Amino acid sequence: MAENKVSLTTTEYRTVEEVAGPLVFVSKVKGAAYNEMVEVTYADGTVRYGQVIELSGDLAVVQIFGPTAGLDVEKTKVRFRGEVAKIGCSLNLLGRVLNGLGQPIDGGPEVFPEEEREVVGSPINPWSREGPRDFIQTGISAIDGLNTLVRGQKLPIFSGAGLPANELAAQIVKNAKILGGEEFAIVFAAMGITRREAAFFQESFAKSGALERVVFFLNLADDPAVERLLIPRCALTVAEFFAFKHDMQVLVILTDMTNYCEALREISTAREEVPGRRGYPGYMYTDLATIYERAGRIKGKKGSVTQMPILTMPDDDITHPVPDLTGYITEGQIVLSRQLHRKGIFPPIDVLPCLSRLMNLGIGEGRTRGDHRGVADQLYAFYAEGVDLRRLVAIVGEEALTERDRLALKFADAFEQNFLDQKDENRDLEYTLDLGWKLISMMPRESIKRIKQEYIDKYYNPEKAQELVISEG
Repeated sequence: MAENKVSLTTTEYRTVEEVAGPLVFVSKVKGAAYNEMVEVTYADGTVRYGQVIELSGDLAVVQIFGPTAGLDVEKTKVRFRGEVAKIGCSLNLLGRVLNGLGQPIDGGPEVFPEEEREVVGSPINPWSREGPRDFIQTGISAIDGLNTLVRGQKLPIFSGAGLPANELAAQIVKNAKILGGEEFAIVFAAMGITRREAAFFQESFAKSGALERVVFFLNLADDPAVERLLIPRCALTVAEFFAFKHDMQVLVILTDMTNYCEALREISTAREEVPGRRGYPGYMYTDLATIYERAGRIKGKKGSVTQMPILTMPDDDITHPVPDLTGYITEGQIVLSRQLHRKGIFPPIDVLPCLSRLMNLGIGEGRTRGDHRGVADQLYAFYAEGVDLRRLVAIVGEEALTERDRLALKFADAFEQNFLDQKDENRDLEYTLDLGWKLISMMPRESIKRIKQEYIDKYYNPEKAQELVISEG
């Protein structure tokens, strides 16, 4: 039954046995390799691309980058190309919109690659890895001041359905910069988003002028789910090309990683694999690690790859497998709050559960400012005290509080209204730290325990606290 055509580099088969969702099962296959690319020609002449995802004896399982509806088992041709998935890399990709396979979809001119790279990639060799360091300014006070992003770090944003994660991502793309004037690029990979969201991102990037330094990978919700699995790897391959060949500082934003994991679960179900937690495949931790661990810096190279994955927590559950596993692999998290969002605060970052484990590697004298660590710690301490007192007030009433307690409550309100809430404002770090001192100056001098005395003498000024906006109630 097999009708095989063999050349030096490719082999063609007409031995399709079964189709299951995006998967095609091809029998009597010889010499195929894991992750090898294939071309599938339908009976009507339509050509789709695919990738070998499993080999068992002479049976190859191919996932198709496109719909399999109408695929004729007897007439379909499957040609194994003898190479893995690759993407053409070039500096001319900046300012372009690409699909999940790295092909331009913006109607612009053809991109002639400087070189082709395999998209599978691999985590940076620990021996070659250099520690993350140096500050990346996002223009967001809650991040720059309290949970600083460092070059080579992977710092995810945990969002919830309906929370403005997209708006926050667009603002970071618009405002992010490297102090010192080094070359800076952003690789933005959107997976499984709606057409409205895609239009929002494109319009936002174009309007702010940020598009010229952005490579935009786009996979819509009605695009093949299989393509979603390739997008982050294509994006990181381009980022590595910019960083380690052209010495650029690259920020990679991946949204939404929950959609990526849903696609992973869909493919796993089609392969009839034994499910793990909540139906996700048991190897999801390893799969996510192959993406996240491609962030970092390499010894002897000036460039860096920094990641900000964005994911939606189903039912705002931070223990859900996707945020849970992401938290294990990455170096902290930025958490968005539904309560702050209801108050009209943007960005609604709940700083108390937030963390940047590598913050100390990017701040301090000579990098940001000597008082940066102390200011962050003191703001955290005062705000946490105010939030705890809010719970107490709900039980015993405000009349039972001391004057010092009322001041802490007032601080918490002022912190949210002035420090967290900044709408479309782009704040530099100097402004953020000075604003932090205005808030700290609301509190009695003797209550400041986490900042060195020399900085208290220099920056503490109760008169400046009068400039803050503090609304009653």
